Amino acid sequence: MRRPKRPTVDLLVVFAGVFAVQQVAGAVGLGVEWFALATPVRRPWTLITTVYAHAGLGHLLATAVGLVVVGLVLERSTTRARFHAFVLVTGIVSASAEFLVGVALGSPVAVLGGSGAILASFGYVLADNRVVGGVLSRLSLSRRGGTALLLAVAAAVTLLTAGPGVALVAHGTGFAVGVVAGRAGVLRADPETGRVDPS
Repeated sequence: MRRPKRPTVDLLVVFAGVFAVQQVAGAVGLGVEWFALATPVRRPWTLITTVYAHAGLGHLLATAVGLVVVGLVLERSTTRARFHAFVLVTGIVSASAEFLVGVALGSPVAVLGGSGAILASFGYVLADNRVVGGVLSRLSLSRRGGTALLLAVAAAVTLLTAGPGVALVAHGTGFAVGVVAGRAGVLRADPETGRVDPS
């Protein structure tokens, strides 16, 4: 019997591998700017590496714990390819939001880490379940009311994850994007066959 493919484990390995590369790069004089999305944008690959790289071991471990908590739930209802695409896309979107807000406010920062994608995964799992769907259907919210509720929940999650050096815009954006994706059910598929779940 073949062991099931676990995209959560894949992602943990990628996080650890990129962190190891960061340590080697640091030892030869290549700093975090080779991995972080920062101004000025001289290294286009950082749009991708920003999702998988981390500022230190504590940062990596915090992201890994969040990934294990939500990833093992999320991977049950989707395919490996969709899982990884979701992490990459939501990670890029949330990091880009943090980056662009920083530029707009005149205080650009270097964005690093997968927490935006992890919060998108939490948002997805929250929004794409029957209990929350049942509660929301009973509230009979207008489109504007639904948007206001989404923004309020995203703001609450953002404040709960606040701390020094934390990318709050990325967290809020990731969570909000995850909720929207969860309500749309974009990841629903049979993990074995890849067929889209009609529910």
